[in-house]
Amino acid sequence: MSDVSAPNYNDTLMQALIGRKDFLERKEIPKLKEDLRLFQISYSVLYNMFIKKKLINEDPYKQESKISDLEIPETGIFNEAKKLEQLSLRLANYDNQLDFLVNFYQFGVDFLNLERIRKIAGLVRYIDWINFTPDSASPNTRVVSEITNTAKSSSDKINLSMITEALSKLTKCTTSIMNILRNLTVYQKEQYKLNVRNAITGMNASEANAVNIRKRLIAAKPGTPFYQDFVEELIKEDYSKDSQSLREAVLKSLSTVEEKQKIVKPKVDYKGILIQGIQSIGGVAAVCNDIARKCDENLEILENQKKGFKQKIMALLRSMFNSNAKEVIFELQFFDQAKGTHSKEDLNFHQFRADFDKKLRIFSGMSGQGTLMSKLTAMPEEQIVQYLERNIKDLQSLQRILTSLDEYFKSSVPKQEREKIRGIKPELASIKNCMIRANKFRYEYNAAKEEEEQLKRLGIKTGTGA
Repeated sequence: MSDVSAPNYNDTLMQALIGRKDFLERKEIPKLKEDLRLFQISYSVLYNMFIKKKLINEDPYKQESKISDLEIPETGIFNEAKKLEQLSLRLANYDNQLDFLVNFYQFGVDFLNLERIRKIAGLVRYIDWINFTPDSASPNTRVVSEITNTAKSSSDKINLSMITEALSKLTKCTTSIMNILRNLTVYQKEQYKLNVRNAITGMNASEANAVNIRKRLIAAKPGTPFYQDFVEELIKEDYSKDSQSLREAVLKSLSTVEEKQKIVKPKVDYKGILIQGIQSIGGVAAVCNDIARKCDENLEILENQKKGFKQKIMALLRSMFNSNAKEVIFELQFFDQAKGTHSKEDLNFHQFRADFDKKLRIFSGMSGQGTLMSKLTAMPEEQIVQYLERNIKDLQSLQRILTSLDEYFKSSVPKQEREKIRGIKPELASIKNCMIRANKFRYEYNAAKEEEEQLKRLGIKTGTGA
């Protein structure tokens, strides 16, 4: 048993905290980041689905909002008269906050103090995905559950699968994230209590009360927050008759039992890394659905702008007699950032849309655990690498065309009519994020392969070990 008697308890506690911090940095923080990434992707699937089905309004200022720190969006009761407007703003803000947390926030045991842990927990539980029902006590959970049920009832097989998969991942990630945050909270609480102990050295039992401790803490460490509950625990651990058993419980809560280190380096799941990269690409399926719809609407606006009465009659006749639609060719402008030059290319819009729909069906199969993913898992590793790289290139090409097409639509109508054109900048940002994630797994795979080769050259075996 570790020494829990004064004055050695502070030293024993400090060593326990050092060991616990090392464990959190090596094991828990990386898992927290990965769980939050999957949480954010899953929420984005639902958010974009709600917009697509017009269950909420798209926030035109969403991409312009600047976030400098985490902030939990509004959680209060909705005004029934402004329910749609308020819900749309809350969910857009929530999507931005999650994006900031996953892509820009700092993660580390020292940085994640009690207040920051509280904010992350507040964001994760902003909607109660574990008890996700229309009769929830949480206004946000109740309303989002209602519109999710509406989205399910109006979805085809692919979209219904995406919604179900997203909800399942949100539930699992919530449980995992909250467990890690609780572990971080235990560490920060005991670290706080140790700091308080160091600030009030020499205090005897008759002086040990919250008021006196607060005065000493302010004098020794100005600006330090005062947590009444933690100080009350400290008083019991240091000055009560149950001191020894309470201290033993604290040290036990900080202990880490890790599996004995293997003699050989554990085998890397290379296929697993590649599959995660492919699933990241699958995350674009929902936003590509929205892009396809907006492109079709924009084409209709553009053609109505250009058609006279005679042309409209001819188009109607072609439609009535099933004549092939007239080809629509757009001259798109592209900017080559590497060369700093502009170029022009013709785009056959109807052919592009047909190819886009084919690609969309493929993306939809990448997002879950369906037939496509089963086939990919059964493929040799080299083929999966090629499949991932090919789809990353396809996505890059698609983003390039869609960016120019977006500009083409906007520049092809008079300024006074431009507000009718449906922009796709938010969707393009989502595609970019998916590409970044897919590339991250590709780089991780390549780095792991390179490390394995280096170990082989050094004569170090890799495997599951014994």
